[in-house]
Amino acid sequence: MGQSVRNKIVKRIYAKHRGWVFTPSRFLDLGSRRSVDEALSLLEKAGTIRHLARGLYDYPASHPKLGALSAQPDMIARALSESESTRLQPSGAYAVNLLGLSQQVPAKYVYLTDGASKRIEVGNLEIRLKQTTPKNMKTAGKTSGLVIQAFRYLKKDGVTLNHVSQLKRTLSEQDKAQLWKDRVYAPAWMHDYFKEIAEN
Repeated sequence: MGQSVRNKIVKRIYAKHRGWVFTPSRFLDLGSRRSVDEALSLLEKAGTIRHLARGLYDYPASHPKLGALSAQPDMIARALSESESTRLQPSGAYAVNLLGLSQQVPAKYVYLTDGASKRIEVGNLEIRLKQTTPKNMKTAGKTSGLVIQAFRYLKKDGVTLNHVSQLKRTLSEQDKAQLWKDRVYAPAWMHDYFKEIAEN
């Protein structure tokens, strides 16, 4: 492995914010897979980066008293997604939590994807990527997608007036308009809720 490959990798890592999660594929433009793997191994031994799971590393964030902090679920999922050029959509209890409809921290973080299904454990975190239909990915990356997935998880009997009132308060006018527009990607029973959320 040439020293230059390692130096280029270090430079790219330092240019990122702490907490960045990545796979070796992010450096394949700098050298061969073997030289990249060797460089990452050396950087791990030096304590510059941390090995999280097979083919997964981070440039760990740290706290003055707590030391190295755990990698964030979204950063892990994003790294897995970027390595395969796929899209993500948080779902299940995680979508409910992200919208502030529940303060309960989910036991596992589930994302819908248009790539292959995967399950990965990093410390106490369990992250699942679940392959889904193209229709479910139409709203990926939008707040409307979060709402649709949160309501799917809560189910018709679990969506309350408090949930609707909170979304009416917290969603921006743009997000409300997009939610109403994206009702075509949601089950029919959600449409009345979306109308109430979107109305001024």
